[in-house]
Amino acid sequence: MALLDEIKDLVVRGHINIQSKYPPDLAQKPGVEEKVKEALDQKLDIGDILRKGLIGGMEVVGDRFSKGEYFVPEMLFSAKAMKAGLELLRPHMVDQEAMTLGKVILGTIQGDMHDIGKNLVGMMLEGAGFEVIDLGINTAPEKFLEVAQQHTKALVGMSALLTITMEKMRDVVQLFKSNGLKNKIIIGGAPVTQEFSDQIGAHGYAPDASQAVHKAKELLGI
Repeated sequence: MALLDEIKDLVVRGHINIQSKYPPDLAQKPGVEEKVKEALDQKLDIGDILRKGLIGGMEVVGDRFSKGEYFVPEMLFSAKAMKAGLELLRPHMVDQEAMTLGKVILGTIQGDMHDIGKNLVGMMLEGAGFEVIDLGINTAPEKFLEVAQQHTKALVGMSALLTITMEKMRDVVQLFKSNGLKNKIIIGGAPVTQEFSDQIGAHGYAPDASQAVHKAKELLGI
């Protein structure tokens, strides 16, 4: 198997490195970290390692999740494996801006302290080739505005797990409109629906991390 295919397969299997015990049949065997280092030592093209290896693997994972063949735990392992490889590539990505599909500003809305869903979306977006600016949890509308003003072409993603906090998403949309920002806004989370997205004037809704990647590409015209 060619090295890039090995990296892709290891991302799909969620095997991070030789110390990783998951999946059990790959324990004590080289993982994504070792294979990416090997690819760098062989001076393989950075873009190929990124797109054919890491991103290629996450595309398979996203497809399997959509088909119900993978679930959140498998996605998390794969996303962590991809991220481990990505961290090794970053110092070698001279023109990182040109190697990304675009930027996504991501945060859990004010009053909400849940971040598992947001983190999974962030890792899936990175796995698809986006640069993610993670604002963390309990993010005030004003913070979304401030960062979006610095990145006017970035997509803005908001997450909420509580019905009492999801109304804050409406405040963000209104704040962007009153300040003339054109950033596209995508929302998601357990209580969030397409109907709510339409009501508040968001540009998109995604029910899960895999769909968030598809919707992000759609909204940015990719």
